[in-house]
Amino acid sequence: MDTRSGDADNTGPSIPPVPHPLHQPQSLRTIRAVRPPERLRMRMRLLDAVDEDRRDVEVLLTALQQAVAEVQGLGGMVHLPGGGMSGILYMVAGSGLPESMTRPWLIIPVRGTAPPSRAARHDTTTWQPDLAPPDPVPGRDPAALWPSRLPVGIGHLAVPVPGCGRRRGALSVLFAPGDEPGATESVFLEEVAVWMSGRLASSGILNPSATLLRALENEPGPREPAPPWDVEGVPSVTYTWDLRTGELTSDRPVEEVLAGIDPEVMSGGIEAWAALIHPDDLPGAVAGFDTGIQLRGGFQNEYRVRRQDGTYLWIEARARTITDGEGAPVKVIGTLRDSSETHAAAESVGRALRHMSDGFVSLDTDWRIGFLNQAAERLLGAAGDVAGALLWNIPAVRAVPGLRERCQATAAEGRPAGFDVPGADGTSWYHLRLVPVPEGLTLYITDTTERHLREVERAAAERASAERAALVQRVTRELAEAVTAQDVMAAMADGVMTPFGAAGLIMLDVVGDRLNVVGSRGYAERFTRLLDGHWSVRDTMNPVGDALHARTPLFISSSEEFLKRYPGAETLIRESDKQAWAFLPLAVSGREIGAAVISFGRPRVLDDDERTLLTALSGLVAQALERAGLYDEATTRARTLQRSLLPQALPTLPEVTTAARYHPAKQGADVGGDWYDVIPLSAARVALVIGDVMGHGMAEAATMGRLRTAVRTLSELELPPDEILGHLNDIVGELGNDTFVTCIYGIYDPVSGCLSYASAGQPPPAVAHPDGTVTFLSMTPDPPLGVAAPPFETLETPLPVGSLLALYSDGLVESKDRDVTTGMNHLAELLFQSVNAMPASRADASDLDALCASLTSALLPAHGALTDDAALLLARTHPLDAENVAEWPLPEDPVAAGRARELVRAQLTDWDLTDEDMVMTTELLVSELVGNVIRHACGPMRLRMLRSRALICEVSDASLTTPHIRQTSATDEGGRGLQLISALCQRWGTRHTRTGKSIWTEQPLPTASV
Repeated sequence: MDTRSGDADNTGPSIPPVPHPLHQPQSLRTIRAVRPPERLRMRMRLLDAVDEDRRDVEVLLTALQQAVAEVQGLGGMVHLPGGGMSGILYMVAGSGLPESMTRPWLIIPVRGTAPPSRAARHDTTTWQPDLAPPDPVPGRDPAALWPSRLPVGIGHLAVPVPGCGRRRGALSVLFAPGDEPGATESVFLEEVAVWMSGRLASSGILNPSATLLRALENEPGPREPAPPWDVEGVPSVTYTWDLRTGELTSDRPVEEVLAGIDPEVMSGGIEAWAALIHPDDLPGAVAGFDTGIQLRGGFQNEYRVRRQDGTYLWIEARARTITDGEGAPVKVIGTLRDSSETHAAAESVGRALRHMSDGFVSLDTDWRIGFLNQAAERLLGAAGDVAGALLWNIPAVRAVPGLRERCQATAAEGRPAGFDVPGADGTSWYHLRLVPVPEGLTLYITDTTERHLREVERAAAERASAERAALVQRVTRELAEAVTAQDVMAAMADGVMTPFGAAGLIMLDVVGDRLNVVGSRGYAERFTRLLDGHWSVRDTMNPVGDALHARTPLFISSSEEFLKRYPGAETLIRESDKQAWAFLPLAVSGREIGAAVISFGRPRVLDDDERTLLTALSGLVAQALERAGLYDEATTRARTLQRSLLPQALPTLPEVTTAARYHPAKQGADVGGDWYDVIPLSAARVALVIGDVMGHGMAEAATMGRLRTAVRTLSELELPPDEILGHLNDIVGELGNDTFVTCIYGIYDPVSGCLSYASAGQPPPAVAHPDGTVTFLSMTPDPPLGVAAPPFETLETPLPVGSLLALYSDGLVESKDRDVTTGMNHLAELLFQSVNAMPASRADASDLDALCASLTSALLPAHGALTDDAALLLARTHPLDAENVAEWPLPEDPVAAGRARELVRAQLTDWDLTDEDMVMTTELLVSELVGNVIRHACGPMRLRMLRSRALICEVSDASLTTPHIRQTSATDEGGRGLQLISALCQRWGTRHTRTGKSIWTEQPLPTASV
């Protein structure tokens, strides 16, 4: 383990690190001239000492490092052929070169002009005095990847790597400008290359790593093998490709499945088949074959092949690699099928898009137009004029103010969305819908001019209705004050029935497709049960459905007219005992929410003024009913939010027994911002928090949730109370000048039995001592968060065994009839009485919960009379017994690790924790912690062990450096200590102290020991 991302031990691969200087001394030529042959032979003997069981990559890397070090080069590379298409060399090892220099060399052609290509092809040592990019391969241009600002004159020497009867690849080294290697260096590199070849002779083809292949394909990870091809009724041809001979065979004539293909193509081998592939598809096909062969798995591809008449045919190819007993690829077995019909279907879709009535535009990630259909051309311009242009440069788009900003803001959300915009002519309207796709966006344009005009007309009608409703101010006022659906029903009955002489009123709401009775006046219960759910919203064969469908009131002046229009309503007419009706549809924002039915005991024809007034009232009633539904939803939402932001349950901890209560100020959606929390910390410590966001509402509740989350996050960083309040003060300050928060944060340490705390505007906690006395903690007055000026003061006080700590918000002790001092005195009296009445034995959570209930009941008025939220957190402290704490100093010497292991084993034996797995794990953890201090920190060093809710081990030192886990590669010598600690313990971390830091671990205890 290393506080600078190191490791606790010196174990690692046996390949020694070799430095690669970027600048060579001026006397290098002289040094090379006098380099004795014995030194070169020593290098070769070092290589011969490499273990036989080393992996090929390790063999290559070791040889390359030794070669570069001996010739004092800048760095080196090894290129070997792959197992797929011939003519390609892969870079399988590199040393001493940055990634920007190696990326252009990842894949190069055998027939190129670069030194590695010529060395491998001509079996000769090749020297190039000026480093240049290698030749391109299909689909890859190394010159585009070439790093800028490289020094001029870097030399490139390559020697061939021989193999069984053929050239396998090349070993190359880069030299500083003006430094040309001599014959001795060339001979030495050739000997290293021969040694490489001998060690790799039994390995067959050496494969590039999966990381290299992913880099070549620009993919984040290896592809999943293609699933087996089993499509019933689809003709296919199965082929076999012998990788050793290049021979191709098939189970049937290829022309039977792929019409028009040269029947003799199979006899020409893989090269003949590759010659038929469309030039644009060849790079992808080659990469697909090579990847599948290198990964020994399945692969698939789709590309075009040339018919004998010169046209091209789309085919879908799937294959898998067959290996021999040693895992080397020997064959590729696959299937081919004609996929031209699939592409024809895609072209059919394209024609459909071209002629669809709505505008369709395909955009890339830079908002450039790739495709637009005929409808879009009528709005934006001809495809030949606008294809490839930025959408914002189109005149029709520029003419709409703010359109660019709205489109970009919608696209930034990353999900389909739409909005309406006016047309450039000022009279038309369009609905734009943006849909993100993998390579850009699609834009749908719908002409909504008619719909927009209808909405404008409906808005005008609603305004006229509101003006007419002013004639009945009392009804308007009562509906505005209505909160629930029953309140709306009562306001409607009182405002309509008497003025109009109505005999009955029924209100219905839409639930699904049915109309349910909300309430009624002037009807028997039997009739309301009969009507409840009887009518359907979409059924125009009933008067309410007809009115809702027409969105206009329906007036029926007699039962005869009722029966004539709706013959099936005879039973309802008889049971209702009414003679005339007004059916008022209730709709809000174009959505049906119900209906109001006003009835009369005698036939009656309503005049135009009455009908206008009832029509106006229907709009008011609909809005009131909608508000009532929103009120119910808001109340439910507010209560759910309030419950979710507070702890669902307090943790059960051996160091403290806790209980809490929270009471909101009043019913409804005005939630408050009081909160509390109990947070377990390292070293068996516990953080106790209570706070209050001033004000009420959803914003305050959201702020409370953010602060509670921030407190828990800051607590994980092991910060002291004053620093935590300082960070909270910064967060509150960023919320605006009108946000104020009070908070107290305390940390109880069961080892010392002390409480350290800091406060920002919060009333002081009360402490009930074991003898029954109640005191309030001393507190330095600090303003609330948001207006405070850090630093805050951290105070510390000892808490006797069994003390009861009470943290509370001001709403518990302060009200409009009581000041804070009076309320605190009342709280102290209640605590004194309650604590003295509690049993002497250790109180459990249920006792404290009952005490919470009694305190809040005595201090707070009836729930509806609360003017401020109130929160109470009780905590009974339980110090850690001395027998559960062990601490020792350790010498600042490597023997400290052994001494620590002895102390750990002895202490675990004393605690009867003799499980060998736990003992060995604890010894290993402590050894890693001590080793870290010895290697990367400074003394004095101490070891402490605690037995509490977990087995806690701490190693303290005087350094302030914080360790961090880092990623390690297979050749790294360090960096695994923290990974080992993280894997072995339940959790671990670092806590800064007054004298340095402590690194701690926690392990679960056996159930019987907890």
